Amino acid sequence: MMMILLVCSIILITTLFLQNRSTGKKSNAPKSPPRFPLIGNLHQLGRHPHRSLCSLSHRYRPLMLLHFGRVPVLVVSSADAARDVLKTHDRVFASRPWTKITEKLLYNGRDVTSVPYGEYWRQMKSVCVVHLLSNKMVRSFRDVREEEISLMIENIRKSSSLPLNLSKLLSSLTNDVICRVALGKKYGCETDFKELTERFSRLLGTFSVGTYVPWLAWIDWIRGLDSQLKKTGNDFDEFLEKVLDDHVDGDRDGTDFVDVLLTIQRDKSVGFQLDRLSIKAIISDVFVGATDTSYTLMEWVMTELLRHRECLNKLQEEVRTICKGRSSVLEEDIQDMKYLKAVIKETLRLHPPLPLMAPHESTHDVRLREYDIPAGTQVLIKFRPERHLNSSVDFRGQDFELIPFGAGRRICPAISFAVVLNEVVLPVESTEDQTNVAESTGLAIHRMFPLYAIASSTT
Repeated sequence: MMMILLVCSIILITTLFLQNRSTGKKSNAPKSPPRFPLIGNLHQLGRHPHRSLCSLSHRYRPLMLLHFGRVPVLVVSSADAARDVLKTHDRVFASRPWTKITEKLLYNGRDVTSVPYGEYWRQMKSVCVVHLLSNKMVRSFRDVREEEISLMIENIRKSSSLPLNLSKLLSSLTNDVICRVALGKKYGCETDFKELTERFSRLLGTFSVGTYVPWLAWIDWIRGLDSQLKKTGNDFDEFLEKVLDDHVDGDRDGTDFVDVLLTIQRDKSVGFQLDRLSIKAIISDVFVGATDTSYTLMEWVMTELLRHRECLNKLQEEVRTICKGRSSVLEEDIQDMKYLKAVIKETLRLHPPLPLMAPHESTHDVRLREYDIPAGTQVLIKFRPERHLNSSVDFRGQDFELIPFGAGRRICPAISFAVVLNEVVLPVESTEDQTNVAESTGLAIHRMFPLYAIASSTT
């Protein structure tokens, strides 16, 4: 016992000595809240890190430097500072940090979202943007979206005056659309598949202590994170292998994402070899990311509309006016629905599905405003719809007041895909107080409790 205490004391004293030496050097770093030795500011994150960081940033904005264990983390909390990071110095901050989570679940970071900046990322992004997520490709799946929305509306009508679990309904809709578009058929009715995707998404949003404090990596093992990552990664890989084998062996002429990627691999039409691991990594990105974030946004839209009945009434009136008696909304109607677009913008402002976005990482030292930011620094970028009606601010990465999909080189390539799927209107009427806005944890920030409502006719 005495030997263990002696070793721990030596480690602590050495760390404090090195820390004091490093802070004694001339440095012009952004302001930081006080931190503990070894763990830095990790103790200040709390259950909802985005809320904790928001509270801290009020005192240290617009740039705040934290330390997650050994890793410096720059928190950016103003539009101007975000513009400096994601536009002025976009190339410097275009990389992604390594994490144990992405290594185990996303094929060692071979996907588009988490791969470090470089030639491989450029190749994978070009495949996604040109072949999977182009406007032409998004339009080609219109029938899929309309069919699934019609099925959802039919289920709503059958519910009569019974309370509807809107969270479950919207989750199933998103899952079915993404499955058909990406994989060629629906898997939503399979209980094991639902459980697997929920587990996968939850783990992607889990904090790994060992990533930031390597000597505490045993904590991840003790709490079961390592075993969960291994099992979930293997289970999801087994599922994707079956999907790929079905596409290769089947006699079909499909145009889903897997078909497109296998055609590129076979024809070698993109100037580089697209291997099987890369295909599975891309599908993981598109499927898990699009499903979780799209459903989350729709869920929060409905939550805010039910909390603000005057806004719901305005939106229903806009729908009735533009649809002119039709019982369904067509995709070409959406361009005229200015209030709907304002509702979506306001919801993205209040409840961005990924409130901290995926972390960026600096590839070399850079001068940011009056501060010196060293290489290897991670960067985190932090209901009244009428505010957006006469505003030119958009969420496609050019206006840094509203960047839920990111900006710069690492902007989400699936913006058009996600927006089209989210521009859906449900005329619903709240029952009792089911609009609690407590948040869950995970990859995307869902409601903690399911959203229930009763559907009512608008005629």
